[in-house]
Amino acid sequence: MFVTDSTITSPPLPRPCRHQALLTLPAREAHVSAARHFTADLLESWSIPENERDSAVLIVDELAANAARYGHENMTLRLELDHHTLHIVVIDSGTTVEHPPHDVAPDEHGRGNGIVEYLAQSTEIHQTLNGREVRAFLQCSA
Repeated sequence: MFVTDSTITSPPLPRPCRHQALLTLPAREAHVSAARHFTADLLESWSIPENERDSAVLIVDELAANAARYGHENMTLRLELDHHTLHIVVIDSGTTVEHPPHDVAPDEHGRGNGIVEYLAQSTEIHQTLNGREVRAFLQCSA
């Protein structure tokens, strides 16, 4: 054991700048707009700048549309703002998607994530025992 007697104090640890929100909806296309509006309103309340908020809403729209299309029961949207990174996570009860025939445009079938990959700094896709989890990470100046 090492003990010191010192009057020097360590600076306080920084408090994490963290916000979290969770929304679970039926995996139906009619509920995608609810996920979009929830995201827009929430990020405005977190003081996310408009251009970054718009990017996040587009990401949520794409991921929620995929979850509604391929999920079976529910889709869950989780938003976390932690140290200037917005974590956007959409979980559904779907399975992997079969690849479309080569003569079909990629944006017409499958889980086209081109918009998400373009807007986000990074993305992750995980197939779990209960479904599929897609994560997108967006840098925010808030």
